[in-house]
Amino acid sequence: MNATSPVIFADGTEFYTALASIYKTHPRGLFILAPSGTGKTYFVTAQREKHWIDGDYLWPATNADLNTDEWNNDQESVEEINRRSDVITAQVKKLGFWVVGSSNDSLKPDAIVIPPWRTHREYIRKREGKEYDGGAKSEDFKAVLAHRKIIKKWQKKGVPCFNSIEEAADFLARGIKV
Repeated sequence: MNATSPVIFADGTEFYTALASIYKTHPRGLFILAPSGTGKTYFVTAQREKHWIDGDYLWPATNADLNTDEWNNDQESVEEINRRSDVITAQVKKLGFWVVGSSNDSLKPDAIVIPPWRTHREYIRKREGKEYDGGAKSEDFKAVLAHRKIIKKWQKKGVPCFNSIEEAADFLARGIKV
């Protein structure tokens, strides 16, 4: 998909059925919002059972994300990606899926993750030293700090905040029969 492709809504039954053959569905869908570099992809790939879907997979697969390096997009494109991602996240939540990701416009998350800045910086630097799989780099620290502030605003609206993806996922799963 490119930024100039017009958007249509379509029947996603086939896509969501295929998704349900890979990921577990639950009586209630969930969404954890966390900035780049907090261990979302690591958490999702380390699951023994596939409960959580990585937004970095979900949103491009549904054409919500422009499938480009988000750190080089202009603000208007980022806002469009966030709005589209909210539509998809709301839909998968209705279907009982659990999503962890960093794209969000106005859909209230069930939990947010803001690790201590020292830890967050270490995660980003460590990822750069290994096989880089995308996301924020050290040169993006200013943008990551700005995104953390945006996400933290959800806490004032009653969304619980955690230091790690694992803590948020465990807290939310306790409230739902897995």
